[in-house]
This record gives sequence, C-alpha cells and structure tokens, in this order.
Amino acid sequence: MIEKSILIVDDDVHILHAAHLFLKRHFYRVEIEKDARQLPYIMNHHQYDLILLDMNFSRNVNTGVEGFEWLDFILDKKPDQKVVLFTAFGDIEMAVRAIKNGASDFLLKPWENDKLLSTITTILNVEPNSSYNSHSEIIGQCPEILKIHEMVATVGPTDANVLILGENGTGKDLLAKEIHKQSKRAKKPFIHTDLGSISESLFESELFGHVKGAFTDARDDRKGRLQEADGGTLFLDEIGNIPLTQQSKLLYALQNGSYMKVGSNNVMKFDARLICATNEDIYKRIEEKTFRQDLLYRINTIEIHLPPLRERGDDVLLLAKHFVRIYAARYNRKITGMAAAFEKKLLTHTWPGNIREIQHAIERAVILTSGNIIREDAFEGQNRTSSSSSVTLNSYQIEEMEKQLVIKMMKKYNGSITDAAKELGITRQALYRRIEKYGI
Repeated sequence: MIEKSILIVDDDVHILHAAHLFLKRHFYRVEIEKDARQLPYIMNHHQYDLILLDMNFSRNVNTGVEGFEWLDFILDKKPDQKVVLFTAFGDIEMAVRAIKNGASDFLLKPWENDKLLSTITTILNVEPNSSYNSHSEIIGQCPEILKIHEMVATVGPTDANVLILGENGTGKDLLAKEIHKQSKRAKKPFIHTDLGSISESLFESELFGHVKGAFTDARDDRKGRLQEADGGTLFLDEIGNIPLTQQSKLLYALQNGSYMKVGSNNVMKFDARLICATNEDIYKRIEEKTFRQDLLYRINTIEIHLPPLRERGDDVLLLAKHFVRIYAARYNRKITGMAAAFEKKLLTHTWPGNIREIQHAIERAVILTSGNIIREDAFEGQNRTSSSSSVTLNSYQIEEMEKQLVIKMMKKYNGSITDAAKELGITRQALYRRIEKYGI
C-alpha cells in the first residue's frame, strides 16, 4: 500500500465510487467529496498529497469554468498542492490551459485504470503497487460492474460455489477466470467445460472419465474434467443445458466430492472449487421442471449477474478503446483515437451480441482504418434490418417475440439448427428446447 493520501472531488457519485474503489487498493488514504463548495473547509482542516478534481459541478454545464475556478482557489491556498483535473468534455485546448493554470495533469473520463494509476504515481514519484493486478479481464466502471469487482474481491479468496448468470457474450468465462485468479487455488488448474457442446451420451465420460474397454471406442483410460480440476477450479459453462437425466449424477458427485469413472467400480475423490454459468432463465427451468432445484442450491452459494452491454453506458467506450489497442498492435495500425461520430454510433448501438459483438466491430474498424483516427464510416451498423432478416411482430409478449424470431431464423437457414443457433447466440440444445416448446 502506497503511503499517500488522495482526495477525489466530483458531483457524480458513480465516478466517485469508481475512482475510490480502484485507488483505495493502492493508496493508504483515499477520500471523496461530492460538493466542491466544501473545499474551503477541507483545505483548512486536511492535507492531501494529490487532489483529483472534476471540472463541472452544475447541471448541463460542460465549459470547465468551475474546475478552473476551484483549481485557482486550491493553488492560492496551497501553491504546491498537486491537482489532476478530469472531465468528460475536454479537448487539447482545455488540457493545455489546465497545465498552464497549474494543474499537474489532465485526464478524460471515462479513464482507463492503468492510465489513472500511472499518472498519479508519476506525479507523486512513487512506484505502483505491484501486488495488485490492475489488468483485470473485467473492464468497466458502471455501478453494476463495480459491484461485481467488489463481489469478486470478497468471494474470490473463499471456496464458495458461484453461479454466473448473463446473456451470451457478456463475459461469463472471463469472470470465472477472474474469480479463480483471486482464489487460493490460483496456481492450480482452471478447467473450462462447455456443457452445451457435450452430447448426452458422452456426458459421463467427459465429466468423470472412463477406463479402457468401458465402451467400444474406449481404447485407453481417460481422465474426466473432475479429475483434471482436482485442487483447482472446475468451471461448468452453460450448465442450464444439462439434460435432466444427467443432473442427478452431477449432483451426487458434487454433494459427495466423489465419483466413479465409466466402466469402473472404484470411487475417486476430488476437491475442486465450482463455478457455473448459464444464459438460461434457470428459475424458469425449475418451474418447468427441467432443472433440479436441489442442484441449483448446490451450485449457487453466491450468484452473480453480468449485465448486458446495452445497460452499461460509457463502458462501451472503455471496451472499444481496449480492443482498439489490441487490434491496432495486431494489424500494425498507428491509431491514436476514435472520431466523436464513431463513438456516438458505438453508444447508440444496442449490442445484442454484447462484448463479443463490440470486439468484432472494433477489429473490423481497425482493419478498415488507414489513418490515425477511426472514422464514422468504419462502423458497420448491425442494428439495421432487411427484408431477409427483419422480424414483423404481431405481439409484444416476450414468448411470442421469441417464437417469431426462432421461426424466422429457421426459415433463413433452411432448417439448419447449427446456423440458426449461432445467429441467435444460443446453443443447439437451447434452440432444440425452444423448437419443442413452441411446436415449430
């Protein structure tokens, strides 16, 4: 922990919470203040090594005038005080003016954690805290993601079973890895098992393993996923797709910490931390009696819901910048930013494919960009509809909408379950269930 004190002044409670949550992991004292008018009292009674100061405190005002006024006040009181200004409405001219007026630096919101930490530690002439991994796979500063970070920090070091709920493409696998990284099992195996891709006939062999000669193609002994995960973490992805006939076998193994390989009578013990995930409405599955309630009790000691990207506000831009860096390096593009019109398109798109979709969109945009700035025309507007893919809704009941969408995709791909499921963003088994449910 770096023995420095920081004050964050901003009227946006979400910004305060985000900055405080991140910086308190690195600095000995981090305090927040929502009302800039409290600065005179604060400056008279407290000392800080650095102040993070927003530039706009009045509704619908983004000129930065208030920030410069409070910067002048702070430096009049304490000429050596280090101040970093930050705003969501800045430009190069404003940044230059901030530095000329005495600010130590100038940052734009939404900031990147690595950049924020680097800026502060450089100004304070200290080394970042290397014991904390700031390179979390879960990128975001919206309230829901911040709560998830807090949950992971609390739950990660325990052995509690975790169930992750969320739409396809929201990053459930990354969250599972993050929990594993923060657990006491971090140096042991992390075994990812996609249950949606395992056929019912191979379920037991995949999970429990088999011995030579157990069935026709069993030419050698094989370890199952439970044995591979022993001592580490077993991640059962798409657990909502397990057939009801196999759920009891999984439940028995989880309850007893033991299992038998297919074709063997020897009981094997295993000790693994369990993390499960599904994009299914698991509680509806229980009501339909297609998922065992006692299995749910076993797997969801802690339940975490990952929000869809369309509900995460400016996190869209953070993710976009993250992927720009990755693909600019991969494709040798010297890209320094994104045009405002391009960012606007990103923010107004609904992202039905969530993070996977924005990753694809940014990769495409980087490839198509020859200059330093990604322009508006590099965005492929995937919200558009056409006569071949649009769905005419006769009802706004969710089940009826889902039924119509399934019918449309099945027609589009001439009955191909694989292609229809891929476009719908669900597994083949999940599509089969909907076809049966709606009598399609």
